[in-house]
Amino acid sequence: MRRSAIDEQNRFMLRRQHEFRMAADVVTEAFMGFEEIEAVAVIGSVARPLWKEVPRFREFRRAGIEVWHECKDLDLAVWLSSQSRLGALRRMRDLALRDAFSAGTGPSVTAHQVEVFLFEPGSDHYLGRLCNFNACPKGKPDCAVPGCGAVPFNKTIEGFTPYADLLAPAAHTMLYRRGQGRLMSAIDLPLAETKDASRG
Repeated sequence: MRRSAIDEQNRFMLRRQHEFRMAADVVTEAFMGFEEIEAVAVIGSVARPLWKEVPRFREFRRAGIEVWHECKDLDLAVWLSSQSRLGALRRMRDLALRDAFSAGTGPSVTAHQVEVFLFEPGSDHYLGRLCNFNACPKGKPDCAVPGCGAVPFNKTIEGFTPYADLLAPAAHTMLYRRGQGRLMSAIDLPLAETKDASRG
């Protein structure tokens, strides 16, 4: 495989992570206006410096060529004191991403690429995920999962149990905390190792 193709793939992976981090800032700003939002943090691979791995793409896998990890979506941890306005939160997330992109100030990231994990303040108890549908229930197969929609727009993922270190990055990736305001921009989170990033 040509070195130029490998370099281009690496640049794409880095650029995609950057776009998801831009989206994290857009959504955080939108959520800050809700008094029930206590904190917002980036979690998952978007929160971490990228690492090299053999990707899912056939041509790279066949040759055993490693490139930067592919960020497929943005995971946000949101601590909130009430779930009474989840539908409004969903609409605000969607509008903020669309408006930022239309204005040329935001990335090409859709609402369905932003997973919002909901947590109870203080205990970090996992509550569910913010639903992506515009109605609850929507009548989709996902809506038939037991417990889904018991709280409107709180989505239950069948078989999902948060892994033990899901919130581990949050200590260093907290974007907002009520009473303190914005703590950092997701754009300022650590990048891939400089010596490798400069080659790809």
